[in-house]
Amino acid sequence: MNETMFKNKTAVVTGAGGTLCSAVAIELARLGAKVALLGRTVTKLEPVAAAIRAAGGTVLPLSVDVTDAAAVENARQSITQQLGPCAFLVNGAGGNRNDAVTTTTEFQPAEISDKKPEDMRGFFNLDPARMLDVIKLNTIGTLIPCQVFGREMAQRGRGAIVNFASMNSYRPLSKNLAYSLSKAGVVNLTQWLAAYLAPAGIRVNAVAPGFFANERSRKILMTGDGGLTARGQNVMAHTPMKRFGEAQDLLGAVCWLLDDERAAFVTGITVAVDGGFSSSSGV
Repeated sequence: MNETMFKNKTAVVTGAGGTLCSAVAIELARLGAKVALLGRTVTKLEPVAAAIRAAGGTVLPLSVDVTDAAAVENARQSITQQLGPCAFLVNGAGGNRNDAVTTTTEFQPAEISDKKPEDMRGFFNLDPARMLDVIKLNTIGTLIPCQVFGREMAQRGRGAIVNFASMNSYRPLSKNLAYSLSKAGVVNLTQWLAAYLAPAGIRVNAVAPGFFANERSRKILMTGDGGLTARGQNVMAHTPMKRFGEAQDLLGAVCWLLDDERAAFVTGITVAVDGGFSSSSGV
């Protein structure tokens, strides 16, 4: 990798307070980029900013709702004034909602029964409004930063964008309809933008993380004593590398896709970083 590629250039990372994108932001700063950290909660951004400053890097944390176009534009203006125009955009903001997830993995007659258990939520009981919240965050929350910072890139005639898709983009997980649907949309958006923005000198790609170890996934996939839940065992049975991903496992793929020299002819692709999950049927 050409480590001088990032030196003194501005990188914007959304969702920068999360486990994965905080590592991406710190790595970009290590490579010499001036990094803007965007996230809803400043308290989650501050430890990331502190780590970057401690290593001698330049960083600007900003509280921003990426689904609010005006807020993102205000952030862009601050970033351009304080750090310079955006050269690299990493769209890592996203997420899910517990009330947009089914409690069953397949249809059961009880979900359409008058005696449906209160804690049961099947497909027919999903609230479209809660599903829309997830879809909006993951799709519109990716699209708006692409519009706002992409315009700035287009004015300069160059730039690189990396969106965060998921292995759910290709293999929808049971229970996670809204999340899978929205992440499939991120792949499609990435392809569409790659073709549309090519004349502007902007490359658009994505990464699709598999099962990574973070605070949320540990609660779902691991037991209190460090073992695996039934769902965790099922995931591991479909993961040839027999482990969960760590944030550091993403850095090579993200930084390569951003590198305008090493990946100069690469646009419109989604790189799976999933330990082989997407290639294994488990049979």
